Amino acid sequence: MPELPEVETIARGLRTGESGRPALPGMMVEKVSIRWPGHIAEPSIPVFTRRVRGRVIRDVSRRGKFVVIPLDRETLLIHLRMSGDLQVAPTAAAPDRYAHTVFHLSEGWDLRFSDARKFGRVYLAQDPQSVLGTLGPEPLDPDFTPAVLSLRLRNHRRTLKPLLLDQTFIAGLGNIYADEALHRACLHPLRRSDSLRREEAERLWQGIREALQTGLQHNGASIDWVFRGGDFQNHFRVYQRTGEPCPICGSSIARIVLGQRGTHFCPSCQPEVES
Repeated sequence: MPELPEVETIARGLRTGESGRPALPGMMVEKVSIRWPGHIAEPSIPVFTRRVRGRVIRDVSRRGKFVVIPLDRETLLIHLRMSGDLQVAPTAAAPDRYAHTVFHLSEGWDLRFSDARKFGRVYLAQDPQSVLGTLGPEPLDPDFTPAVLSLRLRNHRRTLKPLLLDQTFIAGLGNIYADEALHRACLHPLRRSDSLRREEAERLWQGIREALQTGLQHNGASIDWVFRGGDFQNHFRVYQRTGEPCPICGSSIARIVLGQRGTHFCPSCQPEVES
């Protein structure tokens, strides 16, 4: 699933234009073609197609793992889920077979939501908070301080790794960046959140920020056919490196299944007992 760096990279490309494609802000949605009805979460498809027609795109941003597209009236919110991607392409160009929702724009361009597994969702909301309101803080926001994270950790009695994946706890982290952040913080994924001392919470805060910022610098990770262009996968410390040497101590990276998710860590750098 695309995580904060991948979604931010996509949003940035749509906002500014890339590879000879125009920026989205200022373009008008002339109509929308929906080939997979399950994409549209709300409102109903007839209402969605009617209300989006003729709307002008004002901006493109990100909140958590959502691409946020404010229109001159209402806001489009797109969650890419497991296999989603958004691309601007000429209307005359044949779409790929996974382009299940296509916004036909002014000046001969499309915004195509390609989604092989069909898990993605699209919302058209008068108030974006009706969709985004349950999300936790943005981990790179200046207001998200070590003290804020420490307090939130103490207020939960949960295993650390699954808590980091909970979008109501922190928005935007997924399996890749949670593993990478925990390794940077020298914290075992099975630690209890309320067991972390203040200095450990500060290490986790720093590890989260470093992992995400490094991912952004590399335009995210490209680990399958879905997300394109990033190379953070070439800089992973632990994720999908089972049996390979830890870049810090040389120990073999271990893998466990935690909350039905593969979890990678260094047994030496990330001891299960409190450090």
